Amino acid sequence: MAKEITKKIKLQIPAGRATPAPPVGTVLGPAGINLQEFCTKFNDLSKDKMGDVLPVEITIYDDRSFDLVLKTPPAPFLLKKVAKVAKGTTKGETVATITRDQLKEVAETKMPDLNAYDIDSAMKIVEGTARNMGIEIKD
Repeated sequence: MAKEITKKIKLQIPAGRATPAPPVGTVLGPAGINLQEFCTKFNDLSKDKMGDVLPVEITIYDDRSFDLVLKTPPAPFLLKKVAKVAKGTTKGETVATITRDQLKEVAETKMPDLNAYDIDSAMKIVEGTARNMGIEIKD
């Protein structure tokens, strides 16, 4: 018989740096799963992506076991990394400029988690995010 799902939790944690301390502990503690086991599993899965922030989906079952699925880093995080800026705009001005090739690279990284069938559609989605952040795309 299949296990019954009791909860699904989504978190964003720096790769390889999960600890039972807050914010991970305060979110997962009430769910009743073994925090140390989660942290070890997450850190092992994400050690090759050190320095990135990774979204993770945790499915918790009725017997307190869990599965986790790592996603690709958020588009704003990747865009800030490529543009070498600390944060996006708050007033609508341009804070950085990236090339089409850099935009394509970000779109290819995000492709598995986007609702797009081809790279051009993915680039348009990421381009919209960049525009909202004040990052200009030049040809």
